[in-house]
Amino acid sequence: MSLIIENLQASVDGTPILKGLDLEIPAGEVHAIMGPNGSGKSTLSKVVAGHDDYEVTGGRIMLDGVDIAELEVDERSRAGIFLAFQYPSEVPGVSNANFLRAARQARLPEGEEIDAVAFYKEMYAKMDELEIDRKFTGRAVNEGFSGGEKKRNEILQMMMLDPRYCLLDETDSGLDIDALKVVAKGVNSMRSPQRGFLVITHYQRLLDYIQPDHVHVMADGKIVKSGGKELALELEESGYDFLKTA
Repeated sequence: MSLIIENLQASVDGTPILKGLDLEIPAGEVHAIMGPNGSGKSTLSKVVAGHDDYEVTGGRIMLDGVDIAELEVDERSRAGIFLAFQYPSEVPGVSNANFLRAARQARLPEGEEIDAVAFYKEMYAKMDELEIDRKFTGRAVNEGFSGGEKKRNEILQMMMLDPRYCLLDETDSGLDIDALKVVAKGVNSMRSPQRGFLVITHYQRLLDYIQPDHVHVMADGKIVKSGGKELALELEESGYDFLKTA
């Protein structure tokens, strides 16, 4: 079981962003992507999730042996892809509880209904784990939330939807150290041999709490260097000057 990205090419408004990117994330592993601004990191996560602002112009996105590059966003989600956004959207008029319940219901076979008691028991337990006040179940999704509250809410969604591959797009941005630890605890609680993670970040500090199996450097729409978790420490110390001479 793997998420395999082969020679992926994608553009936005006719401008190429991904230029033949290759990456394999086996289930059970955490892969981190770092790189300078404008290298295509966030684009990669959105293209894999199926964001319609981006046009795939070449390559394949293989989810456990099935090419999902032509699937719609909701189809990719039901297939097991989850994207935690860098800037989570607000959804006025839709409560957190109803949003999560509808998302869970959409994953059930036709005619099968969610057990409401079990659903709320599970949701409350996960909210407690993420230190989210239970009153947030009745609030509109992300509306009026602080940056840290939005990021915790993204992780709550991820925990409730139980995806096979989790894409975290700069989930650490805007978090203080306490919120970062809580978010990382939630992510780490989901690590398993059946689930893979792609963690996109600018900073080593996130990887102190979510320790990756592999670290990749992205530049100009491609993976240009890969290594173990020690590579993130090297980048923190020396930056991306090596790219200028590559």
